Amino acid sequence: MALTATQRRRRSLWIQGAIGVAVILGLAFTINWAGVADSFLRFDVIPKLFPTILFPGLFNTLLYTVTSFIFGLTLGLILALMKMATFKPYQWIATVYIEFFRGIPALLVLIGAGFLLPIAFQGLKLPLWATVMVALGMVSAAYMAETLRAGLQAVPKGQIEAARSLGMSHTRAMITIVIPQAFRIVLPPLTNEVILLTKDSSLVYVLGMQAINYDITKIGRDGMITYGGGATAFVVAGLLYLVITVPLSMLARWFERRSEQNSQRLSRKEK
Repeated sequence: MALTATQRRRRSLWIQGAIGVAVILGLAFTINWAGVADSFLRFDVIPKLFPTILFPGLFNTLLYTVTSFIFGLTLGLILALMKMATFKPYQWIATVYIEFFRGIPALLVLIGAGFLLPIAFQGLKLPLWATVMVALGMVSAAYMAETLRAGLQAVPKGQIEAARSLGMSHTRAMITIVIPQAFRIVLPPLTNEVILLTKDSSLVYVLGMQAINYDITKIGRDGMITYGGGATAFVVAGLLYLVITVPLSMLARWFERRSEQNSQRLSRKEK
């Protein structure tokens, strides 16, 4: 007898579930748990990492991330407006910047900001957090510029025309009407950019640093050398990164759901 669509779907789910359970059990019985515990989960090492991994480690990671995001967001908005400008040289400059910084690794930009800028501008001596802010901010600005441009273009032009008909200047209409709406549209991808910046902050070790400037990754690497315990220190460092990134991922999904609900609500009103 032929199966109904519901029966076929249930059978497919049962098969997928059985395959998943078989894979998990296979891995569970083949993994060398004693070796994993000895190399990655030495509980006697974990207390030795605290409180240093929280301060300055976690604190500096958040500092590098937040300052880089603010710098990148500001520069990204300027680049987005330049790319939408009618003055062609502005478009060319913004395009070259975006393509250049999206095409090279963040590690090279950090090295350039840390070692080339003081040579190019003699007497320029930025604190480490400012160097990281400029380097990572310049890279993230290239990505955020395209995100913000898409958001700005998604705002209906009729709203600008309505604002102009009320006597607003083009600049005031952009600041008070278009840009706030564009930010609401691009909140999910901007949240993802914060996650990427959090992970990129682990590259600051290439600049060399004093103990007060250590981030999570640096303390994890030093902890592995100082306290032993295999990669336990790196496991703790990874968990601290998850403490930052998982809530941000949940926030991005919440923004996406809210944006979708608002779109559906507007569609119903238009009907």
